[in-house]
Amino acid sequence: MNEETDINIIKLEKQIKVIRQKLERSETNRAILEDVKDANQKLLKKVNLEVEEARATIERQNEELVKLYAELEIEKQKAENLLLNILPFKIAGELKAAGKVTAVYFESATVLFTDIVGFTKMSKLLDEKRLVEALDDCFCAFDEIVKKRGLEKIKTIDDSYMCAGGLPETNSTHPFDAVMAALEMQDAVSERKRKKASAGEFYWDIRLGIHTGPLIAGVVGKNKFAYDVWGTTVNTASRMESSGEAGRINISGATYELVKDRFTTEPRGKVLAKNMGEIEMYFVNGVK
Repeated sequence: MNEETDINIIKLEKQIKVIRQKLERSETNRAILEDVKDANQKLLKKVNLEVEEARATIERQNEELVKLYAELEIEKQKAENLLLNILPFKIAGELKAAGKVTAVYFESATVLFTDIVGFTKMSKLLDEKRLVEALDDCFCAFDEIVKKRGLEKIKTIDDSYMCAGGLPETNSTHPFDAVMAALEMQDAVSERKRKKASAGEFYWDIRLGIHTGPLIAGVVGKNKFAYDVWGTTVNTASRMESSGEAGRINISGATYELVKDRFTTEPRGKVLAKNMGEIEMYFVNGVK
């Protein structure tokens, strides 16, 4: 070989070497690319998995929040119902809005008291559980009558039941409503007494007293809220009950003047009431 041929061979070998190096680099780059591609795919798969898990977690949390919200609404409604069971609707609204209730003066309201006659005898005949059950049955019947007649239950004290009409929303029918409620309470007790008598058992009777006049109503204190009424009218109504007779409805002269055209009554004249002197009283016998 001549010198020129040798030079060409050397150049060719160099070119082959360069080409081989490029091929080697290309293979290396290809491997790197494959590694990168695999890594990206694994990363993408991991990200997608984490996204799905996050989505599932969010959906589960949303479901739990919806469930919790529903439970809170139920509890809120229970609390609302409980408040309305304790206080009149108007008073409950005022308490929620202002945090307190302003005492209100009513020019005319009617207060009804009942007291059980024979409760002590019943307590000797029945155990405590059955006695309370009988009292609950009686007062639940009174609750229904009071609600039906648009009166407001004020409270129970031992075996006494107290309600009032003409408040917290004023109306002109409260004397009539209270007397009608008293007649229905009388019937409710009489019916229970009749059933017990047919079974050879004793059942109590009730005295009922009603008076109409001005009073103040509201909520006092900050714990265990109770809607209550105060004034001479309340005391007089209590005296109407205590000055009455078992199984009869005793009303004051003030109430009589407002209902005399709608009920048959029996005048009693002036009767001495404890700490109040003589008061005109009437027994109510029924509806005209």
